[in-house]
Amino acid sequence: MKLYSYFRSSAAYRVRIALNLKGLPYEYAPVHLLRDGGEQLKPEYRRVNPEGVVPTLVDDAQQPIQQSLAIIEYLDETHPEPPLLPGTAIDRAHVRSIALQIACEIHPLDNLRVLRYLKHTLRVDDAAKDAWYRHWIESGFATLDARLADDPRTGTLCFGDTPTLADLCIVPQVFNAHRFSIDMTRYPTLQRIYEHAVQIDAFARAAPGAQPDAE
Repeated sequence: MKLYSYFRSSAAYRVRIALNLKGLPYEYAPVHLLRDGGEQLKPEYRRVNPEGVVPTLVDDAQQPIQQSLAIIEYLDETHPEPPLLPGTAIDRAHVRSIALQIACEIHPLDNLRVLRYLKHTLRVDDAAKDAWYRHWIESGFATLDARLADDPRTGTLCFGDTPTLADLCIVPQVFNAHRFSIDMTRYPTLQRIYEHAVQIDAFARAAPGAQPDAE
């Protein structure tokens, strides 16, 4: 397997955790999202992923797979142990909904493409850009933290004590919140889950600072 990744990409971080949890060896192919205007926009990478984003997974001679959640579910289907989704339909829906709140409602508003557009096209200053970032993180985290705190299925992680797709999405998003100095004491359940998860070897080895392209 070959994973096209950038060390700070939240979406690539999710996939790295999944690969580690599954015990799957892979080749790490760095794609620097800032160097030379963004290596993800170069023709060489566009031939792999026409959308020009990371991650992309290439599994042997099969077609490249884009989008982190699609990659993770592909890995879960082709390498089912340990499973990243619970056993019942209602619990799978619960875990997926947490993951999708991060991946569809929070992260897209704060990813690099949006922040660069705000700064370079709309000409907002750094203070306004950071305020934009904090607003969407804080509003999303407020509802997600309350939801997890009130759900009896929440354990040391999002669903009991075993990593699921939900944790793979939450950990990178909380990592980024720390980078932007979000006050995580306001979201104690999310912070507690994060602190527990990052002690797990598969999560620790997937962390941005542990990647070969880390700066």
